[in-house]
Amino acid sequence: MELLDIVGYFGAVLIGVILGLIGGGGSILTVPIFVYLLGIDPVSATAYSLLVVGTTSGIGAIRFSIKGLVDYKTGTVFAVPALLAVYITRKYLVPAIPNVIFNFENFTLSKDVAIMMFFALIMLIASISMIRGRKQSQNEDKRSKLNIPIILLEGVFVGIITGLVGAGGGFLIIPALVLLAKLPMKIAVATSLLIISVKSLIGFIGDIQNLTIEWGFILGFTSLSIVGIFIGIYLSQYIKSNNLKILFGWFVLAMGIYIIINETLFLM
Repeated sequence: MELLDIVGYFGAVLIGVILGLIGGGGSILTVPIFVYLLGIDPVSATAYSLLVVGTTSGIGAIRFSIKGLVDYKTGTVFAVPALLAVYITRKYLVPAIPNVIFNFENFTLSKDVAIMMFFALIMLIASISMIRGRKQSQNEDKRSKLNIPIILLEGVFVGIITGLVGAGGGFLIIPALVLLAKLPMKIAVATSLLIISVKSLIGFIGDIQNLTIEWGFILGFTSLSIVGIFIGIYLSQYIKSNNLKILFGWFVLAMGIYIIINETLFLM
């Protein structure tokens, strides 16, 4: 096993640890780990990411559900359009993207490069969200009537993003649940993990029909990530999640910039 493989499998544990510590964010690392450390093509990497993210988030959601922190009604309203959108995106939209999107003289924009550039953009948005943090609502324990049409639209949007880049989209879901569904932050984080799990796994089902899946590899990687989330849950008792989220946000920002530079040099 080469050094990059060892680092990649260590990254699997790290993904779970981060999810266990801050309730999201770890999934943003899965595609770069698959592509740059384990040498997997971006389309397959986004598919594998959906399985890892879906399974690991599901474990976290079960943990929060036992504590009564998951809002199933709001989660269902958000998840139904999201899972339909992510399935359609993986089943029909991603395969429909041509291998060469744009070609002009010596400049060629391939499907793989476009996916990684778009993923990097999502990473930059996610990093800013984590660095800035979220203000707690003064009425955190109060809930108001659901703005169902807006939540449905948000669900479709997040589903498409998840389908394209293979990330869970917690940085989009949690603000939506807090601002639109008026959920307390702890309940929003728990409900977000449930939504991420369901829509990611549904999206992966769409990939099974289009891609050849290396089951031994991906199930082993996912198992390491599950180990990581239990480690993260344990460490969360001793580490302040807000400070960690800001630090991780800067790391994600650096990773996003690296991907943009790397893919830009590839185009030149």
